[in-house]
Amino acid sequence: MAAPICVARIGAAHGVRGAVKLWTFTEDPLAVRHYGPLLTRDGARQFEVTHVREAKGHLVATLKGIATREEAERLNGVELYVARERLPDTSEDEYYHADLIGLAAVNAAGEPLGRVIAIHNFGAGDIIEVAPSDGATMLLPFTNAVVPTVDLEGGRVVIELPDEIEGEDP
Repeated sequence: MAAPICVARIGAAHGVRGAVKLWTFTEDPLAVRHYGPLLTRDGARQFEVTHVREAKGHLVATLKGIATREEAERLNGVELYVARERLPDTSEDEYYHADLIGLAAVNAAGEPLGRVIAIHNFGAGDIIEVAPSDGATMLLPFTNAVVPTVDLEGGRVVIELPDEIEGEDP
């Protein structure tokens, strides 16, 4: 069975009746209500979204069994996961971040550059973070020009290094 995928993170309590702010990591933020029970990473706790509405930059959600502000406050920062098989298949050139983390990063000649350790999006597009065996990590645009090949079965991504890389010394 594949590792579960993080689809949301609970934020601060919202109001006095147990609602929480919810940040989703899905293409459709409201899809979180259709995945069924959401689990903590270790599977020890399960949450069911009973009501959800959009707010500015996040969702406001009610979770089954959470009825007070104090209960909601204790959930701040909890990440919510679903089993991979409950998520839709990806299209060509579309990937779940969890599939990319840990892949070997190589240049066009197949020489090792490091490993993919994260995918970020700070609002201007996806950024792939590659950690070399030593030295600073590289933050690169996750575009077809910089990452022309993603080979999930082969366990690698091919990186065409741009002339300037954030993290390099001047």
